[in-house]
Amino acid sequence: MMKQYLEVKAAHPQALLFFRLGDFYELFFDDAVKAAEVLQITLTSRAKGAERIPMCGVPYHAVRRHVAKLISVGEKVAICEQLTPAGKGIVRRDVVRIITPGMVLDDDVLEARENNFLAAVLPSDDAETPWGAALIDASTGEFIALQPGAPEVIADELGAVSPREVLVPEGSEPIVENLLRGFARRPALALLGADAFDLKRGKALLQTHLGVQTLEGFGLEGGGASLGAAGAALRYLKETQKSGGGHVDRISLQRRGGALVIDEATRANLELVKTLKDGQRSGSLLGVLDRTATSPGARKLARWLTAPLADAAAIGLRHDAVGELLERAALREGLLATLKEIADVERLCGRLSLASGGPRDLESLCRSLSAMPRLAQALGQLNSQLLKALIGPLMHVNLGELCGTLSRALVEEPPAVQADGGFIKKGYHAELDTLIDLSTSGKDYLLKLELRERERTGISSLKVRYNKVFGYYLEVTKANLAHVPREWIRKQTTANGERYVTEELKTYEEKVLTADEKRIALEQRLFEELRAVVVARAGQLRAAADAVATLDALVSFARVSSENGYVRPVIDDSQVLELEGGRHPVVEKALGGDSFIPNDVKVDREDAQVLIITGPNMAGKSTVMRQVAIAAVMAQAGCFVAAKKARIGLCDRVFTRVGASDNLARGQSTFMVEMTETANILHHATRKSLVVLDEIGRGTSTFDGLSIAWAVAEHLHDRIGARTLFATHYHELTDLAREKPRVKNCSIAVREQQGKVIFLRKLVSGAASRSYGIEVAKLAGLPPEVLARARELLKNLEAGEFDESGRPRLAKRATGTEKEKAAPAPVVDDSQLGLFSAPKKAAPSSAQQQVLAALESFSVDTSSPLEALNAINEWKRKLK
Repeated sequence: MMKQYLEVKAAHPQALLFFRLGDFYELFFDDAVKAAEVLQITLTSRAKGAERIPMCGVPYHAVRRHVAKLISVGEKVAICEQLTPAGKGIVRRDVVRIITPGMVLDDDVLEARENNFLAAVLPSDDAETPWGAALIDASTGEFIALQPGAPEVIADELGAVSPREVLVPEGSEPIVENLLRGFARRPALALLGADAFDLKRGKALLQTHLGVQTLEGFGLEGGGASLGAAGAALRYLKETQKSGGGHVDRISLQRRGGALVIDEATRANLELVKTLKDGQRSGSLLGVLDRTATSPGARKLARWLTAPLADAAAIGLRHDAVGELLERAALREGLLATLKEIADVERLCGRLSLASGGPRDLESLCRSLSAMPRLAQALGQLNSQLLKALIGPLMHVNLGELCGTLSRALVEEPPAVQADGGFIKKGYHAELDTLIDLSTSGKDYLLKLELRERERTGISSLKVRYNKVFGYYLEVTKANLAHVPREWIRKQTTANGERYVTEELKTYEEKVLTADEKRIALEQRLFEELRAVVVARAGQLRAAADAVATLDALVSFARVSSENGYVRPVIDDSQVLELEGGRHPVVEKALGGDSFIPNDVKVDREDAQVLIITGPNMAGKSTVMRQVAIAAVMAQAGCFVAAKKARIGLCDRVFTRVGASDNLARGQSTFMVEMTETANILHHATRKSLVVLDEIGRGTSTFDGLSIAWAVAEHLHDRIGARTLFATHYHELTDLAREKPRVKNCSIAVREQQGKVIFLRKLVSGAASRSYGIEVAKLAGLPPEVLARARELLKNLEAGEFDESGRPRLAKRATGTEKEKAAPAPVVDDSQLGLFSAPKKAAPSSAQQQVLAALESFSVDTSSPLEALNAINEWKRKLK
C-alpha cells in the first residue's frame, strides 16, 4: 500500500494527497504535518521498519469541509479514490480530481454570489511585446480571453474579477508576483510548463475542444499571446478535473473600449463590491443594489458594476428594461417569485459536466427548467427589446425535452448518497422495476410460490425455507415424499424429511441474491446516461442560465430603484455630468429615512470642468464627490441613479484618489501610494474621463504638497480636459478660478453657533473661509489643554511668522492673562492663512540695523578672505 501511495504522490508533488483507505482519507509524511496544522487535527505516526511515518486522516463523509479549509489558505488537494472493491487482491487507486483555489466545484467551498475564476497569464520577455491573459470558471464554464496588452492593463482587468488562482509559465513567477501585489485579495499562484502556453499548441487545443477549424467565429484568430494563455487554462482544467470539460463550449474575446474602465484603486475607494474597512459585501454599493433571487443573477450584477457599459445604445436598452419593470410592479413581483424557484443552473451544469454532480443536481436542474417557461410567458407581456430577447433561450425546445426526460426519470426527493441508488422513478425502466421488485417484494413472491406448489402437489405441509448453505429450498416431510414431482431436485435428507429445489426456485434465488447489486449498478448506468444528455445540452443550458441571470439583475435594479426613489438618467455623448438632488446610495441607506442631505452638482467643459471643493473635515466633501462617481458607475451599469434628475455624459474611465493608506507589502509610504495613484490618473485619463481627487499632496511637507496639488489641477485643466472634482484644504488652490476659465470654487456650508460648528452638508458656490480643524478636533475629544494650545499656535501663525525679537511666533506661549482670553474663545479672524502670503515683519533692533548697514557697505571685490571673516565675526558679536 505504501508503495502505491508513493507512486501516486510522485505524480502530484505540489498537492496534498488525500489517500482513500476504507472510510478514511489518510495523509502521510509532510502532507500530514501541513494538513494537521491547518485543519487542527491530531498528527499521529505509523511504524515503517525503524522509522515512524507522520500521518493524519479525516472521515470520508467529512472530507468536503476539510478540503474547503485547505483551499481557503491556498493549498491544492488531490483526491485519490479506491477504484476496485476491497478484498479482491490489491485495491487499485488513482487521483480522480485535483482541487485548487481556481478549480473548485463544491458548493461548500464556492461563494454562491461570486465567480471563481482561474486566470492564466503569459508574460512577455520584453517591454514592447504585450502580455496575454485568459479567465476560466470551471464551476460555470465561462471562458474569456483578454485582449493582449501592457502588464498594468492586464492587472487592472484581472483585478476587476478578483481571480482565486493565477496560472503562469514556470520561471515567470517573480515578474507576475510583482504584478499581483496590488490586488485587494492576493490569488494563489500555480505553475505549468512553458510549453503549455505555446501559441500554436493553445490554438490547436482550442480548435479541437470547441470542434471548429478556425477561431474567427469567436473573434480570436488574432488573439496573440492570449491564445497561449487560454490554451494553458483549458489544459489545466482538463488535467485537474480528469474530464473533457464539455460545459466549456465557447470562448469570447474581451476587447477594450466596450466597458467603462475602473482600476483597482477606484473600485476600492468607491467601495463598489466590498468595504474598505473589513472587505465585506454589506456596506458596499453592491450590498445596496443586489436584491437578486439567484446566485447567477448576483454574479451578473457584480460584473455589471465592476465593468459598466461604455455604449449609449446598450445602456439605453438596460434602462428601458429597468424602467418597464419598475412601472409593472405586480408583474415584477411575479417574476421574482418564479426566479426564486430556479437553482444555480450554471454550476449544476458545470458539476454534471465534470462528473462531480449527483442525482440531486439532476432533480434541481429539472425543477429549474420547469420554471423557465413561466418566466418566458411573463416576459411576453413586456415591450422592452432586451427583455423580449430573453424569451428564446428560456423556451429552447431541447430544454423542454430535457426537462421531460428528467421528470420521468427521477423521484421527487433523490437520496443524498448516489452509491445507494433509489433515485430513479418506478416506471422509467422495466428491467430496473423488476430488480426493485425482487429486492423489495421477495417474501410475497415466495409465499405465492409456496401456495401454488401446495395446490399442485397436494402437500399441505410444504414450506419454502432458506439457509446460508443451501439458499432457498422446499421442505417435505417423510409422510409426503410420495407426492414429490419428478422434476424436483433433492438437495438434502434430514431426520424428518427431504429438502428439494426447483429450476424456478434456483432462478429466483440467483435473481434475489444479485438483484440489489444489479439494481444499484443499473441506476448508476442510467444516471450516467442522464448526465450525458445534460452535457449534450450544455450550450442551451448556459444560454438559458445567462438569460435568467440577466433578468434577475434587471429585476434587482428595478426593485432598488422603485424602493429608493432612483431616477432614469439621461445618457449622451456630451461632456456634462449633472445631478440635481444627488445622493450617496450607501450612506443614504445607512442613515435611513430622509436624513441624507441631497446636493446639486454640475461638471462640464464650458465653465466648470474642474470643481475645487473646500470646507472642514467631516463636512461631507468626500461623500459628495464619491456620490458623483457612483452615479456615473450606476448609470452606465444600467441602473437608475440616486437623484431627482441626472444627466451623464458617457465616461470612458472613472478615477479616484481618496483616503490615506500605505502599502507595506510593496514598501510604499502613504505619500508614495498617493503619488503612484495620481501618476496613474495623469497618464491614463482622457477628456471623457471622470476624476475624483481628495486631498492631493497632504502626505508630504505643506509647500511640496501644495505645489504638487496646484500642478496636478493645472494639468487636468490645461492638458487632459477631464471632468474633475478636487477637494482640498489648501486655500491657495481656490486662486485657480482666477487663473483658469473652467475652474469653479465650491464649498460645503458650515454654520457657527455659540462657539460650535454645525455641518450643513450642502454644496454651495464659493470657497470656504476656514477649515475649522480645531473645532473638528474638539468633536473628536482632544483634551481642552491641547485645544487651547492649538488656538494659541493658530493665532501666532495668523499674526505673522516672527515676533519683535526675531523669535518664531509659532513657538511663543501666551501669558496667564492672554491664556485666559485665548482658551475658551473660538478663532475670531475668519481669514484662511495664506501660505504664499507675505508674513508680517518685526521691526529690526538697533544692533540689527547697525549690522545691516555694515553689510550693505561691505565691498566683496576689494576685501581679502581674512578681512571678510573678521567682519563676519564682528557682526556676530554685535547680534549676541
